[in-house]
Amino acid sequence: MRNGVLEMMQSSSGIFPLSSSSAAALNLKEATNWWSDVNESPVWQDRIFHILAVLYGIVSVIAVIQLVRIQLRVPEYGWTTQKVFHFLNFLVNGVRALVFIFRRDAQKMEPEILQHILLDIPSLAFFTTYALLVLFWAEIYYQARAVSTDGLRPSFFTINAVVYVIQIALWLVMWWKPVQVMVIISKMFFAAVSLFAALGFLLYGGRLFLMLQRFPVESKGRRKKLQEVGYVTSICFTCFLIRCIMMCFDAFDDAADLDVLDHPILNFIYYLLVEILPSTLVLFILRKLPPKRGITQYHQIQ
Repeated sequence: MRNGVLEMMQSSSGIFPLSSSSAAALNLKEATNWWSDVNESPVWQDRIFHILAVLYGIVSVIAVIQLVRIQLRVPEYGWTTQKVFHFLNFLVNGVRALVFIFRRDAQKMEPEILQHILLDIPSLAFFTTYALLVLFWAEIYYQARAVSTDGLRPSFFTINAVVYVIQIALWLVMWWKPVQVMVIISKMFFAAVSLFAALGFLLYGGRLFLMLQRFPVESKGRRKKLQEVGYVTSICFTCFLIRCIMMCFDAFDDAADLDVLDHPILNFIYYLLVEILPSTLVLFILRKLPPKRGITQYHQIQ
C-alpha cells in the first residue's frame, strides 16, 4: 500500500509540484542572482560602460554633422541659437563618451573630488544645453505677446552662473572636508536644478504650445511647429523629472549610487533614459535645416 501511494505521488508531476508562490520566489532569486552577477563582473562592467560610450559617441557625431549642415546652409550667420544648441550637444555627448571609455581609470582618480567633478560637469553642461531651448521658447512667447525680451538672456546667463558657482563651491567644500553629508547636499542640489529645468519646460513649452493651438491660421507649418513643441516639451520635462527623482534616491540609498563601478546596469538605464534617448529624439525632431538667407532675422531653432 505504501508503494502504491508513493507511485501516485511520483506520477503527479514530480514528487511534489512547486506552488505558484514558490516558483515566483525562485524566479525572483534567479533574477536577483543575474543582476548581482552582472554588477559584480568586471567584464560586464566594461562592456556596459563601453556600450554607453558608443551610444554617446553616436549622438555626438549626429550633433556635429547637423551643426556642419547648418553652417553650410547659412554660412553668413554667426553663432545662432540653433548652432550653439547643436555644438553643446556635440560637446556634452562627446565628453560623456570619453568618460565611459575610461570609466575604470576615472574611478581611481585621487583626490576623490576629481571623480565627482568628472562625472558632474557633463550633467551641468546638459542642463545648460537644454535650458537654451527654454530661453528660445520664452523669447518666442513674449515676442508674440509684444512683451519685451531684453531681460531673458541676462536671466539665462545669471541662472547658469549661479548654478555653476554653487556647484563649484560644493566641490571645494567636499575637497576640503570629504564627508558623506556634503555628497548628499551636492546630489540634492542637482536634483533641485533638474526639477527647475523640468518646470521651465512645462511652463514655457506649455505656454507656447497653447499659444500655437489658439493661432487662427491653419497651416502645415503651424501643425508641424505645434507637434515639435509638444514632443520636445514632453521629452525634456520627463527626462529632467526622472533625473530629479533618481538623484534623490542616489543621495540616500547606496543601492542607487550611480558613481560606482558595480552598478553598471543602473548606470545604463539611467543615462539611457535621461540623456541618450532624450538627446537623440530632440535632435531628430529639430533636424530641419533653417531657411536660406531671407529678409527675416535668423536666430530660431527650426
